[in-house]
Amino acid sequence: MDFYENYESLATTNFKGELAEILATHTNQTPEKALASIETPPDSTMGHFAFPCFMLAKELKKAPPAIAAEIAEKISSNRPTWMGQAVATGPYVNFFLDRAAFADAVLQEVMAMGVAYGSDGDGLGQTVLVEYSSPNIAKHFHIGHLGSTIIGKTLDNIYRFLGYEVTSINHIGDWGTQFGKLITAYLKWGSEEEITKTEIDGLVKLYVKFHEEADNDPSLNDEARAWVVKMQNGDEEGLRIWKWFCDLSMKEYQRIYDRLDVNFDLTRGESYYNGRMEAIAESLEKKGLLIESEGAKIVNLEEYNMPPCLILRSDGGTLYPTRDIAAAIDRYETFEFIKCLYVTGNEQSLHFAQWMKVVELMGYPWASGLEHIPYGMYLFESGKMSTRRGEVIKMEDLLEEAVAKTLAIINEKNPNLANKETVAAQVGVGALKFNKLYNSRIKDTMFDWDRMLNFEGETGPYVQYTHARACSVLKKSLPDDSRMDFGALGLALISGPTFDAYLLTDDEAFDVLRLIHDFPEKIKDAAEKYEPFIIARQLVALAQAYNAFYHEHKVLTDDEPTRRARLALTAAVRQVLKTGLELLGISAPVVM
Repeated sequence: MDFYENYESLATTNFKGELAEILATHTNQTPEKALASIETPPDSTMGHFAFPCFMLAKELKKAPPAIAAEIAEKISSNRPTWMGQAVATGPYVNFFLDRAAFADAVLQEVMAMGVAYGSDGDGLGQTVLVEYSSPNIAKHFHIGHLGSTIIGKTLDNIYRFLGYEVTSINHIGDWGTQFGKLITAYLKWGSEEEITKTEIDGLVKLYVKFHEEADNDPSLNDEARAWVVKMQNGDEEGLRIWKWFCDLSMKEYQRIYDRLDVNFDLTRGESYYNGRMEAIAESLEKKGLLIESEGAKIVNLEEYNMPPCLILRSDGGTLYPTRDIAAAIDRYETFEFIKCLYVTGNEQSLHFAQWMKVVELMGYPWASGLEHIPYGMYLFESGKMSTRRGEVIKMEDLLEEAVAKTLAIINEKNPNLANKETVAAQVGVGALKFNKLYNSRIKDTMFDWDRMLNFEGETGPYVQYTHARACSVLKKSLPDDSRMDFGALGLALISGPTFDAYLLTDDEAFDVLRLIHDFPEKIKDAAEKYEPFIIARQLVALAQAYNAFYHEHKVLTDDEPTRRARLALTAAVRQVLKTGLELLGISAPVVM
């Protein structure tokens, strides 16, 4: 996605913010406090903004309805051009927008800002790190990784769009007891020829076999732990096998990332921090935080209602918390972030709470910038998956099925579509992503092909189809030999003498314009709450509103001023849908 660099030159039309400034002059409140009090009425017939006067009653020693009447009268006598009315309704002052002025301001801003509409560059000069995806070596990239990958990528996109300096990190799980298990299994039951031929499939089989055998022979677990300690001490054979397993795994992961259109600024395994483990333990010891418990070294977190954080095992082996603490310190020293986000499953919440509390207790002031972003899992009729038993839905198979099912729908509905294999990939993969991003990330997601591939529901294909519809309308308005430069077309539509905003004051157009106007606020809200669904739902609402407008009003009418105005609205809808889809990591096809 391309963005304007000079954010400061782009003025954002913020009617709510301007209203807060006006209210501040009439209520002796700060603009910030007034802004926090402004509400949106549940029904637009009651107004587009509402200001409650209850909190002013004590200070002014008047009843709220009387205060509302005074404020409405003062503002009405000198209201801005975008405000239609200021009306006292009981204890509220209700404000109505002037529809024509509103339409003109919104469309002018969208066209002037183009791909940057929705961003004011608030994040310029500030660094955010986003760690996501983070699969474990020697295990298939499966549907369980999809949530982290697409939620993390969306947050990555959102923060970049807002002007932050973002570094995306893939923290690969390439160390720990599981590798001791794999090496033990490989040396006992595997062969180089078989693993070279089967790659991760063969490694998963060895992992499953290890657990089956260890159920009957617990001493195998001791062998596995011993291999981990040997690798920590530089054992050449163990490290050679481990590196081979890592290389095989990364080949599969890269294929998946290419299909998901996901890339990282920094890919680094847990093993990178092995040389920093001793320093972490020494630092904790010096600060009086590390205590011994049954031969292991822990940090007691009982005071914070958490179990102890295990730093070193009794055999000297390091654990996930130790490596995460080392990684956080290294990242701050390298990037000086204001936020470092960790996107992982909800089941890891305790782990992150523990080690982040340890970092805080170590006295690092930047610990407040560490944020765990948990999310719910995918659910199936058969229940949860288990890597230990080899029961996973591989991401590669899932992507193939998504594209195949989408292609079947296209062949049924639009068999002559050009580049339909490419469109099927865009829509199928987009449907998988949108299905997870449409609800609050913390909620579990039931996997349902029929629902997610529905072109008429609250889905990714529906939003993509609406974008393609807007593109089709705009293309039809151009000469046959014109290039499809929709941005230039939008600017031309609003700059000509025949653009008349009064032709966009009907209810359907106004509903569309309000959703476009609210888009920048929704992006900021999504960033502050780490909730992509806020954008996803805004896109569905906008698609629904535009389709209602499209069915009610002919866009390519013979009346030139009306045609021009409706095309300008269509161009703005296209831009916002495209930007929103791209923020979610989803393609915006021009034809479908």
